[in-house]
Amino acid sequence: MTDAYIIDAVRTPRSIGKMGKGALSHMHPQHIAVAVLKALKDRNNLNTADVDDIIWGTSAQMGLQGGDLGRMAALDAGYDVKASGVTLDRFCGSGLTATNLAAAQIMSGMEDLVIAGGTEMMSYVTWYGQSLREAGVKAAGGLGTGNMRLQDKHPQSNQGVAADAIAAMEGITREELDAFGAESQRRAGIALKEGRFAKSTVPVHDEDGSVVLDHEEYPRPDTTAEQLAGLKPAFAAFMDMPSRQDGPTFRQLINQKYPDLAIEPLHHAGTSSGVVDGAAAILLASKAYADAHGLKPRARIVATANVGDDPTLMLNAPVPAARKVLAKAGLTVADINVFEVNEAFAVVTEKFIRDLGVDRAKLNPNGGAIALGHPIGATGAVLIGTALDELERSGGRYALITMCAAGGMAPAIIIERV
Repeated sequence: MTDAYIIDAVRTPRSIGKMGKGALSHMHPQHIAVAVLKALKDRNNLNTADVDDIIWGTSAQMGLQGGDLGRMAALDAGYDVKASGVTLDRFCGSGLTATNLAAAQIMSGMEDLVIAGGTEMMSYVTWYGQSLREAGVKAAGGLGTGNMRLQDKHPQSNQGVAADAIAAMEGITREELDAFGAESQRRAGIALKEGRFAKSTVPVHDEDGSVVLDHEEYPRPDTTAEQLAGLKPAFAAFMDMPSRQDGPTFRQLINQKYPDLAIEPLHHAGTSSGVVDGAAAILLASKAYADAHGLKPRARIVATANVGDDPTLMLNAPVPAARKVLAKAGLTVADINVFEVNEAFAVVTEKFIRDLGVDRAKLNPNGGAIALGHPIGATGAVLIGTALDELERSGGRYALITMCAAGGMAPAIIIERV
């Protein structure tokens, strides 16, 4: 196999994911993707006719986010029509999976220049879903999209309730979760103050060329654990809410598989990932193409992996995914300089640290989704770019990136700075 290299990685700032409140919320989802695709083209003087494919991640492929967003955004960004595009959905893991597939295409020798990334307009998705409900359109029926036979086999609950269930199962306390949330905000505040994201963050422009957003909207770097201790648990109301009309509650769905588990509401807005809008893109190339066109690689793809785990607890796959990708790479936890693990909920990263014995200083050193937000389909590509920036800043060699995805999954990737 040939090597696959990361040439460049860019991302938009993340805006608050609420219609009328976030700076990006009035835009078309394709326009957010255009910002990062144009940046890759311009920063690297790309001949876009050479781009073999654009592999894009978008989780909620509905309404304006439907219709192969990757291909449409590339056309809107002025890419040559020869640059093909496809859009995939692995829930939260979509952007990371897009990158893994792009790397695999290059490593197999089938393609030489591929762009991977993702977009999620959570402001639009929330608004669109609410509009359907108000119009009397029958809801899809949660993660299983109304497949009751599947729910009987694998009960799938609310993600926040699942996070609280894992905390109960692992004996992780509210105080420990709050401490993690406060530390995420503190680290993000330092990273923003020191300009650690500046190299890879590109502004989003409106139709007239004016800047719509050039900074992160979501972080609250002055947040303290004491302040978080005063927040009410966000998922208490969901626990005993019917998961469907005349159906079991979200708590009961978990207790169907874990009948002795006493779930207490712990997570809240300060220990859960932020709802935001954003996009990210990564340019990958073979060594032959990079050499022939004067592109300087920033990192090499070492290994990729996918793992499925319990869909009822839903959020526990990052640990086995990390073990699997480390084994494929022939590396150990001690070899990794930077871990980027998506902070879907504080319990996910707390469990990851404890199960693998990870040095806390190495995990999400610049904060994570609790502070900066989680634009679902884009986050995987965001984290890869963030990890690469940190390797270059700190002089580290290897980074491991992973994240939980609905349905009980986790993709993972290891990159090496070059």
